[in-house]
Amino acid sequence: MSETKKLYIKTYGCQMNVYDSERMADVLLPLGYEMSENSDDADIMILNTCHIREKAAEKVYSELGRIRKIKNERTSNGQTTIIGVAGCVAQAEGEEMLARAPIVDLLVGPQAYHRLPELIRKIEEGERGLLEVDFPADDKFEKIPAARSAQIIARGPTAFVTVQEGCDKFCTFCVVPYTRGSEFSRPVEKIVAETTRLCASGVKEITLLGQNVNAYHGTGPDGDSWSLGRLLYELADVPGLERLRYTTSHPLDMDDVLIAAHGDLPELMPYLHLPVQSGSDKILAAMNRKHTTAVYFDVVKRIREARPDIALSSDFIVGFPGESDADFAATMKLVREVEYSQAFSFKYSPRPGTPAADMDTQVEEHVKSERLSELQALLRHQQHAFNQNCMGRELPILFTGKGRNPGQLVGRSPYLQPVHADAPEEYIGSIQSVGITKVGTNSLSGLCAGGNVRSTFNARPEILSEGTTL
Repeated sequence: MSETKKLYIKTYGCQMNVYDSERMADVLLPLGYEMSENSDDADIMILNTCHIREKAAEKVYSELGRIRKIKNERTSNGQTTIIGVAGCVAQAEGEEMLARAPIVDLLVGPQAYHRLPELIRKIEEGERGLLEVDFPADDKFEKIPAARSAQIIARGPTAFVTVQEGCDKFCTFCVVPYTRGSEFSRPVEKIVAETTRLCASGVKEITLLGQNVNAYHGTGPDGDSWSLGRLLYELADVPGLERLRYTTSHPLDMDDVLIAAHGDLPELMPYLHLPVQSGSDKILAAMNRKHTTAVYFDVVKRIREARPDIALSSDFIVGFPGESDADFAATMKLVREVEYSQAFSFKYSPRPGTPAADMDTQVEEHVKSERLSELQALLRHQQHAFNQNCMGRELPILFTGKGRNPGQLVGRSPYLQPVHADAPEEYIGSIQSVGITKVGTNSLSGLCAGGNVRSTFNARPEILSEGTTL
């Protein structure tokens, strides 16, 4: 029997990249490559990159410097090593990266992962410096191997399923339309089939992914275009599926059917990530977000009417070009009025090729830092208030793995909070009732009552019992 070849993938960025990394591993499995958590023994090393965060490319080059040393050492021992860069940085900066980092054998964009087997074969035959960053006409999702369901047991009781990719919104700060392409939605039957395979393999919770997931418009079995809401109603009936989530959403695409699903489907968890980016209509217009704060507030009102216990999270960018003190104050006002369970906030940083990068009203770095500090203090206060409100409650927790301490397991609440509890290992993959006894900065702890419980969560408490004015 031939020796197993090792594959190491380092994943940066969003859940979509996590899903893509799993898919890359799956398409290379038939070639004899198995995943390794150690880059030192890998025959193939792939960096699956993200272009959203600041200095993303520089981080990739830094990692390539580390990898070069590993490759040189392996070469001296007579071992071959293939180095690949995948994802949005590869898509955006492929030609430059090949010139700057000759150690790279392969650059592959997000639309071409299904072509990895043929590309790897070419490299094994002696070709180098391959660049595959076009947007092919063929459907890459058709190439997802059935082997994925056979491997999922080792990956745990939760899984991602991509339903939509690309974006047509063209926010002026964002590179996604240029690196992921225009919006594409998978057919309903393909999504249901993949979800059914995953749940038959022991998965309890599915998170539907898309750069603009609620713009989903896949073809249904009836030939009509289905919305995300209609898809969720269909998936809720998949045997074995106990929890549903989706991310990331745009306020303009929260239609009536999707909002109703939050009230009708107990499988749909009471947590919604709904990015707003700014509380200033002037800045929203400059960002080309295509919605106002009034539209956002209306969506929040309707979703809370449908599901009063829903927890909201969001994304914020501070220091966008042209942002004044008044604009930033409007963002702080919005945060206080909405009240979030958690949120992600960043200083604006230019992305080459995006319209905002060329705006002549850039905000000074020290101003951006001061504003970010103030915003994050408020968001931390709100997160603590939300978590504190869970003290003394019993929550259904899906245990996903072992905790740091002996005898401890970790899982997720319906609100996506990490929860630790002492429990037997056989509870992994099941949903158990846990009484919350301790609130940490970013997680909860509690006592496991035992007894498998239904994942659905129909409580309608007041989430924040106290105001969050800071």
